[in-house]
Amino acid sequence: MTTITHILPSLNERKIELDRFLQSLARARTSALLLDYDGTLSPFCLDRDAAFPYGNVGSLLQQIMAGGRTRVVIVTGRDAQEMVPLLGMNPVPEIWGSHGLQRLRPDGTCEMPFIDADAAFALRRAGQWLAGEGLDNATEFKPGGIAVHWRGQSRSRSAEMRERVLRGWFPIAQEALLSILEFDGGVEIRVPDLDKGDAVRTVVSEIDPAAPVAYLGDDVTDERAFRALGSRGLSILVRPEWRTTSARVWLRPPDELLEFLNQWLQVCTAGTASTGSTSGDL
Repeated sequence: MTTITHILPSLNERKIELDRFLQSLARARTSALLLDYDGTLSPFCLDRDAAFPYGNVGSLLQQIMAGGRTRVVIVTGRDAQEMVPLLGMNPVPEIWGSHGLQRLRPDGTCEMPFIDADAAFALRRAGQWLAGEGLDNATEFKPGGIAVHWRGQSRSRSAEMRERVLRGWFPIAQEALLSILEFDGGVEIRVPDLDKGDAVRTVVSEIDPAAPVAYLGDDVTDERAFRALGSRGLSILVRPEWRTTSARVWLRPPDELLEFLNQWLQVCTAGTASTGSTSGDL
């Protein structure tokens, strides 16, 4: 499959792309809004339990859901259950956790692929190796995987941790056919069944083929989702700084993100697309 990587879009290109999408959203009876969490809806926070959404993101998503025209889906590397108190939404939207391994439905049911005994044993070994290296405080255990975080560390310390963890994990991963997934600020060892791209493909397969759909993400792990969406919908990179990406639009959080969500809400409420750009600074 060919990967299309976009260069930095011009100001005018961003306006055109966003306005075209909002116009299609205004005409649609149904739509889907898929969003990564850390770095996209929430600023990165060393205390992961305190990584709450920007501004009134939760309120905007709640109102978008309440309008009845948009299926809101969170796609995150975190454990899906961990997202519920952070979002502070009632009802809770659909959440795909562990990079697409978990599916927490709005009714509270949670789906996970079967993890065989060999994979489970290998994950335990990977966790024990981390403990032996004194990396417990940097470790996140999640369904189907273990992540090590070095965000907030110096560049040299981050590089040292990355090299040490990869060297220790590679033999374990190769023996048990586990995947090693690098992300912005860390690395994860996981069962290889599903990823964010699979989550996107599943959601898209379940909605009206004509329904507008957007995916917002910031991390390299979101590139799989951008590529899975392809030309079917609008892929949006949400980051303070631009990086090479397969996404078609770039928004800088929090202001441009909040304005995009506000426009989504207004368009779905009024049924007409705004003619302005997502931000005066775009």
